Amino acid sequence: MIKINIKSQTLEHYQKGMLTKQYSISSAKNGTGEVEGSFCTPTGQFKIAEKIGKDLALGSVLVGRKPTGEIYSAQLSKEHPNRDWILTRILWLDGMDAHNKNTKNRYIYIHGSPDKTNLGVPGSKGCIRMKNQEMIELFDIVQTGEDVAII
Repeated sequence: MIKINIKSQTLEHYQKGMLTKQYSISSAKNGTGEVEGSFCTPTGQFKIAEKIGKDLALGSVLVGRKPTGEIYSAQLSKEHPNRDWILTRILWLDGMDAHNKNTKNRYIYIHGSPDKTNLGVPGSKGCIRMKNQEMIELFDIVQTGEDVAII
C-alpha cells in the first residue's frame, strides 16, 4: 500500500502493514481537488491502474505514456521549456471514491521528474513527482491494483 501525505509532501510504502520506505515528493502547485482542468492533486482512495516504463533507462522521457526515445538533459529542457517532464516510470492512478472517479481520465500519475525539481514542496500540475532513482525503486516493489491513499 502507498500512502501520500500532501501536508508533509511524502510518499510512504507499506508491506503487510509495516512501513518499508518513505520518499519526498511534490504534489500539485494548485493544491488538492478533483475538478478536470484544475491542475490539482486528487485525494482519497486509489488503485494503481497501470505500470508504464518497465526497463526504460533512467531519465527516459514519456509523452502520452509512450517513451519518446529521448533522455532528459539540461539541453533538452532548454529546447522544450514548457514541457511537463514525465520521466523514467509511470504509476497511473484510478480513483476508487465517488469524488475522484475521474482520476484516470485526468491522467494523474506518480512519476519520475528532472533532478532539478524541488521535492518536498508542491509544484506539479496534479501528479506526484519523485526522484527518478526512487521512482524505479518504488515501481519495482508495487503491483498493478495496489491500494494508494492520498490524504
